[in-house]
Amino acid sequence: MRENYLVATIKSWNIKEFDSLKKKDKKNNWFLITDKKNLTLSAIKKINPKIIFFPHWSWIIPEEIWSNFECIVFHMTELPYGRGGSPLQNLIMRGHTHTKISALRVNEGLDAGDIYCQKSLNLKGNATEIFRRAAKNIFHKIIPYITNNKIQPKPQQGKIVLFKRRKSKQSKILPSFNLKKTYDIIRMLDAEDYPQAFLETKKLKFDFSKAKFKDNKITAQVKIYEK
Repeated sequence: MRENYLVATIKSWNIKEFDSLKKKDKKNNWFLITDKKNLTLSAIKKINPKIIFFPHWSWIIPEEIWSNFECIVFHMTELPYGRGGSPLQNLIMRGHTHTKISALRVNEGLDAGDIYCQKSLNLKGNATEIFRRAAKNIFHKIIPYITNNKIQPKPQQGKIVLFKRRKSKQSKILPSFNLKKTYDIIRMLDAEDYPQAFLETKKLKFDFSKAKFKDNKITAQVKIYEK
């Protein structure tokens, strides 16, 4: 029996992998929402999805949606460690080199829902590379695993550690940073819609991207403009 599945996401790397999954999966019907204003109960009822998947969705999902449809979000930590905002950046700033992507049921709590599965993820490279790696994992491993099996999600277990969403002002490279920390802050913010790491003078601002760390030196692209 063909099932309807819906994906809601705004990031280019997820949209690319959605298209790949849709072409590959001939057994089911796949639908995509890429605009927050189109995520309405009436629109979803017309699709009538068995599950709605939310990879890298930045907004609160209305209760009228998650209470009527099975909704699954993806969080880039081994929950309950790392509940909250900016998981990738918080992980890197804490020195983590690996993490797990948690697929969890949406409920009224912040990243507090029952867990369907957790898959390993390497944190090497810049944010764009990591997000692309995560998207491949989500669309070609986690989602097929969930849709092809009757999985009962299980309550989170372990100590709850909360992350705070980072603010743009925290993207500044400080005089106290060593080379490793400077490289990490540049790479962890190097993705679309993220505030790039920066330095500034009274009149100028320097934005950094595409950093490489080799032979105890950092090379990077820099954009310089007047404030």
